[in-house]
Amino acid sequence: MSKIELVHGSCANQDVDVVVNAANRWLQAGGGICGAIFAKAGHDELAQACARHQTPLSDGDAVITPAFGMRNAKAIVHAVGPDFGSTPRAFKELFDAYYNSLRVATENGHRSIAFPLISSGIFGGALEHPVAESVKQCCRAYKAFTGDFPECDISVRLCAFSSREMAEAQAEFAACMG
Repeated sequence: MSKIELVHGSCANQDVDVVVNAANRWLQAGGGICGAIFAKAGHDELAQACARHQTPLSDGDAVITPAFGMRNAKAIVHAVGPDFGSTPRAFKELFDAYYNSLRVATENGHRSIAFPLISSGIFGGALEHPVAESVKQCCRAYKAFTGDFPECDISVRLCAFSSREMAEAQAEFAACMG
């Protein structure tokens, strides 16, 4: 039976089949969770695997690579969240980043996935509550995906890294999933 939970910590450290990278459209190493995942997986191997995908990807796209040196995961899904600084109304694209990650993971035989709060950091732009918006779109995508594919059994962990993010995420998660 599918389930979703909110956890305090880094998605890069969760014991799951798939860790989601909040990727840029070029699938290049970056800062934040993207940099942490590249470091943990092995920068050179992951960069080579990412280079095999045709870029630039569009906001909302998701692609998969092996996890290489990550002992806690089998694969990495690279999800391109929108940059709300340049596209302030890109809520559908944020939803798509979560939904397409679930689709790509299950299409590749994976049954557990850990997400960061996509587009809630530097890509949060001028959103008043980027953490809450990210949680909301993750919950919406989870509900849509499990409704569209009731035969898929997926375990989802949405990870809030900092205490501040966790506090904001808990309120939105309770409202969405309650």
